[in-house]
Amino acid sequence: IEEGDGSFHMIVELGRINSEAESNPEAYAGFRFGARGQFDEYRDTAVRGKGWDAGLTVEGGLFIAESLNCEESQVIFPLQKELKNRMQLDLKVNPVDDSYNAVLSAINPENGEVLGEVSRTGLDEESVCGGLGLVVHFPQSRDYPTSAESKPSFWFSGWQIKGSKVAFHKERAFGPILFAQYTLNECILNLTAQMPPLGKEDHSTVKFQTQDAKGSWKTLTEQNIDEISYTAHFTIPYWNNTVDTPYRLLYPLIETKDRTRDHTWEGVIRKAPFDKEEVVLAAFTGNNDLGFPNTDVTDSVLAHNPDLLFFSGDQIYEGVGGRGVQREPVEKAAIGYLGKWFEWGWAYQDLIRERPCICIPDDHDVYHGNIWGAGGKACSQKGTEQERQDSGGYKMPAWWVNMVQRTQASHLPAAYDPEPVKQGIEVYYTSLKYAGISFAVVEDRKFKSAPKALLPEADIINGWPQNPEFDPKKEADAPDAQLLGERQLNFLEEWASDWSSGVWMKVLLSQSLFANVATLPEDALSDGVVPRLRILPQGEYAEKDRIVNDLDSNGWPQTGRNRAIKTIRKGFALHVCGDQHLGSTVWYGADDWRDSGFALCVPSVSNVWPRRWFPPHPGKNREPDSPKYTGDFEDGFGNKLTVYAVSNPTFTGKEPSALYDRATGFGLVRFNRKTRDITIECWPRLGDPNVPENKPYPGWPVKFNQRDNYGRQALAYLPTYVVEGLQNPVFQVLKDKTGDVVYTLRIKGNEFTPKVFETGLYTVKIGEPGTEQMKVFRSVLSDDKEEVSEVEVIFD
Repeated sequence: IEEGDGSFHMIVELGRINSEAESNPEAYAGFRFGARGQFDEYRDTAVRGKGWDAGLTVEGGLFIAESLNCEESQVIFPLQKELKNRMQLDLKVNPVDDSYNAVLSAINPENGEVLGEVSRTGLDEESVCGGLGLVVHFPQSRDYPTSAESKPSFWFSGWQIKGSKVAFHKERAFGPILFAQYTLNECILNLTAQMPPLGKEDHSTVKFQTQDAKGSWKTLTEQNIDEISYTAHFTIPYWNNTVDTPYRLLYPLIETKDRTRDHTWEGVIRKAPFDKEEVVLAAFTGNNDLGFPNTDVTDSVLAHNPDLLFFSGDQIYEGVGGRGVQREPVEKAAIGYLGKWFEWGWAYQDLIRERPCICIPDDHDVYHGNIWGAGGKACSQKGTEQERQDSGGYKMPAWWVNMVQRTQASHLPAAYDPEPVKQGIEVYYTSLKYAGISFAVVEDRKFKSAPKALLPEADIINGWPQNPEFDPKKEADAPDAQLLGERQLNFLEEWASDWSSGVWMKVLLSQSLFANVATLPEDALSDGVVPRLRILPQGEYAEKDRIVNDLDSNGWPQTGRNRAIKTIRKGFALHVCGDQHLGSTVWYGADDWRDSGFALCVPSVSNVWPRRWFPPHPGKNREPDSPKYTGDFEDGFGNKLTVYAVSNPTFTGKEPSALYDRATGFGLVRFNRKTRDITIECWPRLGDPNVPENKPYPGWPVKFNQRDNYGRQALAYLPTYVVEGLQNPVFQVLKDKTGDVVYTLRIKGNEFTPKVFETGLYTVKIGEPGTEQMKVFRSVLSDDKEEVSEVEVIFD
């Protein structure tokens, strides 16, 4: 209903189908009008819109009142008998002078007899304008049987809407093809279409079509819809990645017994940006629905026009949509999850419609507060929810977890090693090459050990040691604890060495940071206090915090953490992740500070857990004029890290405070093809760069070179190699004695002096991987001086 002169009229038939609803006098059904969400946007209104309800209670009371307050202006009529069968509700809203009158009538649909009527006068324009809906209010009660709550309560039929104040927006329709995600791995397109739950009689396939130069649509393939996740997955090889290609998905929806109508979802498979000097990645995490549908975020990101997207996890939280969480029966839990997931797609549809999107689930996506996947095992079936979670593994059944993974990650390239883990839970860790950037996607939850059983003396609850005598720096690194697991470490070893197909940059994508960048008040035993911590004004410092040790972070286990960063630095890889609710940019250290690579942990889109970083002592070796929370530190597990920037929560003066004062936003990474420089930015939600006052969070941008991602200091050098006949060749350095790869890098230019970290003999491979243009130099003796000799390498 939009502003302006006029009236509107709604009619619907309804009846009760749950006789047990009679014992819940607060239950009612009817219309909602004048609905508006907090952000007055149609999607927000559809999910959370409040306004006026006009309906009928199970006790026969007609009312027109503000949402969920049917006792106000309720008139009781003897209508229970009619409601059990069939009744018509008729609502008319008409202008009277400078206001509106609303009249609700209960009518016998058989003969048109008015059985009861109630009215409301003096409604203003703002009250009546907004969304329209059908509403059922069926509140839970301790005295109300659980079995009754799970049953349908009312039916509706023949909803009619008419009037001069009614506005119809066809472009806002959502479904039946809800959205789609795609990735482009060199010349292989993977795309997943998301459908809503469908009936047994509905069509079971979706078509993928492309548009030719004349504007005609051609079907390339048709795929079945999965009956659990309601996804249709397409893999199309030999895709032309050098041109923008319009595409659409087509689904024939049965509308009546005799009529079917084609519905489409349209987008563009963008050409890979090989011709761009700068390739831009936008990254997100923590999508709680305060702020839904996040138009400030999507508008800001569209203004930056990134080339591809990364959603690192927690695309949904259990309470998204205000509907709570249902874990059983699992069939209904699947439908409950899908409703939350659909809201994610509804919010980000304009971003993912035309950009490759890498999306991976995290703990809340599979209904865990924290998760230690322990190789896919099932959680203990005994104890409280917290005790089950602490036991490690998955609380939800394997088929349910697989359903979640299919909705979020089935459009990724094929898994590196598709063998499922325990219970048959599928894996998705993989690699992807896009415009010369090679991405590794790993699962840093699925294989991770649960700490509670491994560290009994720590008395761990939800990842937090409760024993004050336990020293995580000395006692937490259990020798049998896994982080990424051997399978993923082997994958990363191979990935770090593969620079074929013109790859010039390496990026690791995962859920969480390999460090614990967080502090808490000195007396806090866990971060359960975080939502209650005072937000500080800009420039104020929490002086009595301590550096903490959260075993849910990837700072633990320390050995697994160090193995991970030592592996990815062999490919000079940047790490991009989320999960921690605190935007940060750090330089990893394994054996010494700054001896590994950089990492970006992006801020949450909507932050329900506003962590902070206020270490009690200033960092060492800080940049000039940098805040004292930057510099060299050890985290709570003794891991070395150098902090460059952190988005601590601060007051902004923007409303709502819970959305804007918790350091929410997104991350951007800019990869420069020409210089191999990497620029990292963390932006607030209001991050449109075209608005002069919009800036990244303080401390950003952070700029460094690709070679800084293996910052380890050299102890010796190999000869300087000068290459002719081949531009930007790949160099791989191996130890002669063991054959172990020290590192692999595609250089910029034609001259390179390899550094090494111990004296001895090495093998150097130079050229273009996957071709005959490779030269191997064996038994190359290192020297403690740089550029002591020069070797000419000539390719024909």
